[in-house]
Amino acid sequence: MEGKNEQRAGLLYGIGAYGMWGLVPLFWPLLKPSGAIEILAHRMVWSLGVVAVALLVVGRWAWIGTLVRDRRKLGLISVAAATITVNWGLYIWAVNNGQVVEASLGYFINPLVTIAMGVLLLGERLRPVQWAAVATGLVAVLVLAIGYGKPPWVSLVLAFSFATYGLVKKKVNMGGLESLAAETAVLFVPALGFLLWLAATGGSTFATGGAGHGFLLAATGIVTAVPLICFGAAAVRVPLSTLGLLQYLAPVFQFGLGVLYFNESMPPERWAGFALVWLALSLLTWDALRTARRNRALALKLLATAAAAPAAMPPGPAAITPDHAATSEDPEAMTPDPTPTPQGSPAQQKVT
Repeated sequence: MEGKNEQRAGLLYGIGAYGMWGLVPLFWPLLKPSGAIEILAHRMVWSLGVVAVALLVVGRWAWIGTLVRDRRKLGLISVAAATITVNWGLYIWAVNNGQVVEASLGYFINPLVTIAMGVLLLGERLRPVQWAAVATGLVAVLVLAIGYGKPPWVSLVLAFSFATYGLVKKKVNMGGLESLAAETAVLFVPALGFLLWLAATGGSTFATGGAGHGFLLAATGIVTAVPLICFGAAAVRVPLSTLGLLQYLAPVFQFGLGVLYFNESMPPERWAGFALVWLALSLLTWDALRTARRNRALALKLLATAAAAPAAMPPGPAAITPDHAATSEDPEAMTPDPTPTPQGSPAQQKVT
């Protein structure tokens, strides 16, 4: 019963995290007349404050000393900070400039970009269905490029920056809260310096926009940290395959807001491109679920084989001596050879 309650809580945390990420386009327009770069700088500064409070509550500080002594990890954290800066800044600009639908497309095609990067950079091998999904995604981008008259740059930059961020985070191998703290610490000084420069030159809206506007800018830290904390709580309670399915909630919500709330146009060629992307994601999801079922069946078969092995073994030489029981001098003789399970789909691994 306790396990079921944990999974149910994890599912709710996951829905909460991706739901908040999906509804965040409603928040950024509230920060006008602040520009995208000013909003981004406030997000970096206030996020560090919120994350520091969260770390103080849970009492996790030992990782800082280890990170400071590891130059390789520090370098990777800096790369992660740079890529998430591009992603955050462009996303805020896209939402506040009427391109919510195109921004949502970036997160729809992100799993396809992640798979392609796994093949090109990590030498991973794909199953036929995954190849078909990647090819379908490429055709979708071409259809959208023809429809727009140019490549969907906003979508592509968002997808590639977030996929790169996920790849670097995988190599850093830190907890979500700790990783965000390290990344925002790297960004804090330049972000604070930019905000002080804006204030000195009269370009800051933090004080001139009134108390309510200042509060909303400070709330960017909460908007950033709370979904990540919920995601971290979900990640330890539900399988990665479940998180892989939940990740589509965010772009679905963003797409719905772009069409229904922000009234962005959807000409036929855009619908065609999105339909191809959704087809590619459907192929990935079907393949991931099928692979997960096969892995579970293989694991159960191995367990059944291991359980039946002792009873099926013929009596050893010691069994012909009635004075003592049959034993095995080699403990590994009773252990079946481990059989590796097939690697899961990259779509089953997350990133936000």
